[in-house]
Amino acid sequence: MPEENYEKDWDKYEQTIEQFVQVIAKNMNLYGITSSVGRLYGTLFFSEEPMTLDDMRDALEMSKTSMSTGVRTLADMKMVEPTFKRGIRKDLYQSEEDWYKSFTSLFGNRWRKHTESNIEEANEAIEELEKIYQNTDSLELKNKIEADIERLDYAKNYYHWLMKFIRVVESGEIFKYIPKNEK
Repeated sequence: MPEENYEKDWDKYEQTIEQFVQVIAKNMNLYGITSSVGRLYGTLFFSEEPMTLDDMRDALEMSKTSMSTGVRTLADMKMVEPTFKRGIRKDLYQSEEDWYKSFTSLFGNRWRKHTESNIEEANEAIEELEKIYQNTDSLELKNKIEADIERLDYAKNYYHWLMKFIRVVESGEIFKYIPKNEK
């Protein structure tokens, strides 16, 4: 193969991979992740070897602090994991290859936190409305409070159902109903 074609092929390859990394980075906002952290994940995903923070910094031209923060974010979401390689003293990281595992962890963590908060807020609102109900002489306000407590109970029932769904996702039981696509 002539040298010119060889270089063109590699350039085209690098452009194609970079384009997909950009798509990953752009879509990470669905998970509450910045595009720079998404680019970091994409870089690790396509790396054939685990990378140090210095390797990541060089590849992405970002500060080591940004790399460290990004890796910590991705590790918390189980999208990146530390690894060991004999003879290398620096911390090494690699992407989690099981996107299903990453998704279930990320989905569970994010949705659980918000759903638990919503249940707590609904309980507090009901408690406060019940106090107002006990202390008011207004029949109109009492009727409004009764209707609103019914709405809040409906919301709580939904959130409790959502917690069941979150547990099904987190436990991996979801794959009984919606199997993973195998290669």
